[in-house]
Amino acid sequence: MTQEQVRITRLDPLKFAAAALTVLAAPVLFVLEQAVAGFALLLAGLAVAWWYERRATRRLEAVGAGAAGAGSGAGDAGSASGLRDPSPAQRTPSLLRDLSLVAMGLAIVRTINLEAQLDNWSMLRFTLALGGAVAVPYLVSRFLYRDRAIGFPWRHDHDGRPNPRWGRLHWTWLLAVLLLGWLILPWYFISSGVYLNWPVVDTPDLIARLFVGVGAVGIWDELFFICTVFTVLLRHFPVWAANMLQATVFVSFLWELGYRAWGPLLTIPFALVQGFIFLRTRSLSYVVTVHLLFDAVVFAVLVHAHDPSLFNIFPTAP
Repeated sequence: MTQEQVRITRLDPLKFAAAALTVLAAPVLFVLEQAVAGFALLLAGLAVAWWYERRATRRLEAVGAGAAGAGSGAGDAGSASGLRDPSPAQRTPSLLRDLSLVAMGLAIVRTINLEAQLDNWSMLRFTLALGGAVAVPYLVSRFLYRDRAIGFPWRHDHDGRPNPRWGRLHWTWLLAVLLLGWLILPWYFISSGVYLNWPVVDTPDLIARLFVGVGAVGIWDELFFICTVFTVLLRHFPVWAANMLQATVFVSFLWELGYRAWGPLLTIPFALVQGFIFLRTRSLSYVVTVHLLFDAVVFAVLVHAHDPSLFNIFPTAP
């Protein structure tokens, strides 16, 4: 992430309204499963962003015209006073463009039913839709908008600095994630019955497919919700607001995927913590590792829930 992203402390109400409308499309699309209302919210968010930028442009033009009039007797001084068009690297990020990237991703994800299935066709459509939701906004940002709003800092952050080495705190949190998952997830999945939102896995082939599917979706979560949605929103909002907005999208997707009942009590803190960790570490590799460890426990719990003789290692399993 760039320094410009972390310096933003002021919350502009109109900008936030545009982002909130765009983000609130996620629970409508994935929790309520109302496509028409969800896409209407996406369009409304983009419309408010357009209005905000149009109003800001008019104000800037008025200020520029006033400055040009005041400096007309000073020869070419006005042209050298900083009123020239800034370079691409100096331009203020476009709210409309950035929210359009989020809207693109959400729209692409909504093209499929997110019910967990393990047959070949279901895994292929998941791959195409979720892959497209990451790839299309990235390509549009880089080659059409030419502002590189999205990046995937596996080894280096957006400024080209190497990610910090993992220290004692990093390793401690990884162990804590395993311990918390081991204690909490069996009780959640089995006592609530939400494990039934995933297909029965009673053969080695299905168990292998579940392992791949859970891990792949976990990696995708970080590529889209953190590296795309969160990173884009940080260009316009304070950290707390950007994190809250990305968590709304994150949790809504997980709800339709199967984390229902009282699942949001787990997924909301997880989404917020992942955003915070990414901000502090600037490392995609670390947040992916955290997520994969958590999902490894999810995988074991799902297998155990369908066949209690397998992975019978959870003391809190009902």
